[in-house]
Amino acid sequence: MKIKLQRSYRSKNGHPTFVYSVTGSAEDLSAYQDAQGDYYREDETSGEALWFTTRCVGTNGKLIITTNGNIVPDMSAFDQAASIAAQYGGNFGQELAKMSAASILGVTPAPSASVEAPAVKAEQVVAEEPAQEIEESEED
Repeated sequence: MKIKLQRSYRSKNGHPTFVYSVTGSAEDLSAYQDAQGDYYREDETSGEALWFTTRCVGTNGKLIITTNGNIVPDMSAFDQAASIAAQYGGNFGQELAKMSAASILGVTPAPSASVEAPAVKAEQVVAEEPAQEIEESEED
């Protein structure tokens, strides 16, 4: 089953709650409805099944119904990203983690903060004040 983030809000306890629409085959949606039981909800406008969670799993994702009947997000892409970052470690691993997370979440990664010397234009290389001319004194 696929999920798509519809909105989020703060619960009465102040916790962020994310609301996803759920799509899939008729068989998948029937299994989802059975697994949700009394907690099953549909969007009043679109009629799509809704899934509520306190964990953001990105803009889009997938749901799995476990053998115990629990509905959980498919976190395999997150696990893979964490594994790749751990394999390489250091700055390279950190950059891989940023890129993977951005890809999973469907966002553009922010450029890494790097310290660079400011570009110097040719005009700036020449001294701003003209050099003083040295007058030669004539000796008799």
